[in-house]
Amino acid sequence: MKHSHPQGSTQALAGRITEWLTFDNMHHQWLLLAACFWVIFMFMVASKFITLTFKDPEAYSARQELLFLTAVPDAGKLPGEKHFPEELKPTGAMLPDSQLAQPLVYLERLELIRNVCRDEALRNLSHTAVSKFVLDRIFVCDKHKILFCQTPKVGNTQWKKVLIVLNGAFPSIEEIPENVVHDHEKNGLPRLSSFSEAEIQKRLKTYFKFFIVRDPFERLISAFKDKFVHNPRFEPWYRHEIAPGIIRKYRRNRTETRGIQFEDFVRYLGDPNHRWLDLQFGDHIIHWVTYVELCAPCEIKYSVIGHHETLEDDAPYILKEAGIDHLVSYPTIPPGITMYNKTKVQHYFLGISKRDIRRLYARFEGDFKLFGYQKPDFLLN
Repeated sequence: MKHSHPQGSTQALAGRITEWLTFDNMHHQWLLLAACFWVIFMFMVASKFITLTFKDPEAYSARQELLFLTAVPDAGKLPGEKHFPEELKPTGAMLPDSQLAQPLVYLERLELIRNVCRDEALRNLSHTAVSKFVLDRIFVCDKHKILFCQTPKVGNTQWKKVLIVLNGAFPSIEEIPENVVHDHEKNGLPRLSSFSEAEIQKRLKTYFKFFIVRDPFERLISAFKDKFVHNPRFEPWYRHEIAPGIIRKYRRNRTETRGIQFEDFVRYLGDPNHRWLDLQFGDHIIHWVTYVELCAPCEIKYSVIGHHETLEDDAPYILKEAGIDHLVSYPTIPPGITMYNKTKVQHYFLGISKRDIRRLYARFEGDFKLFGYQKPDFLLN
């Protein structure tokens, strides 16, 4: 009986094992290669999806703008700090370069007001009651749900014309007679004070609210010139009643016979006890009291604060935000008329004592800080 040779069987078995290992190794390589192709394919699909998601720049811009406009600033930061992260800055799609940062400017103005209002050290200069005096300053456009707080000597005549047209009293700004604008019996502008308490609160909570400011000292110069020097609207009581009252109390040189001087005016406004004269003068003081006293910016949450110095940008923005830019335009602004004039300010304050100027600044400090106007150190030091 013959037996098979054990060496031949071993070689055959080794050959089969080698063949199986070679096949298994190739199988793993194919699996690895297939996995690589799958990863590449998925990456291409994901890239295509991302491209499609952001292909429409208008849709992306709208999402970014919504995020930006609804961002709530951090209440714990200090005035002057930037409160908006990079991703919340406006994209500026379809806007000229000069308008890219506009929404941020207006939000920062409102944020500055909130911060100053929280400053206890300035509380007496930034807070006031929402009294009838304040409500008398706020004009109402119910048709378009707008409240406008009047701040005299800051281009308010033109804004009144805008509201008169919106209220339907006249078809266009050009057709409004000048003598009607400030005649509250004829201009069709109701004051907020004419409504019931419930109606007042409803409008304060739901309407678009705005007012305009300018450098506080430059505004005082404008008020002095308009009421005591030129008096273009022929309001004789300013020269014949108010001016003599100021001169009697505040003129240092009793032998001086000239009419009221800017120095007399400054001394009156800077006097901590000015209120007894204010009571005698009545509502005429609206031309020179603080923005705080006129509009109560810490008590009323305004939608937009415009600046006289940037009115060319601010006026169209306010009309757009109020939703009325397709109905009316702000009257043409003569070039350079709204620019801050430091030389004029220096000229008017020339010769006035530092003590009197510092007392004047002490009264208007709240206005300077609430609205971001630089402290006039060139006058104070």
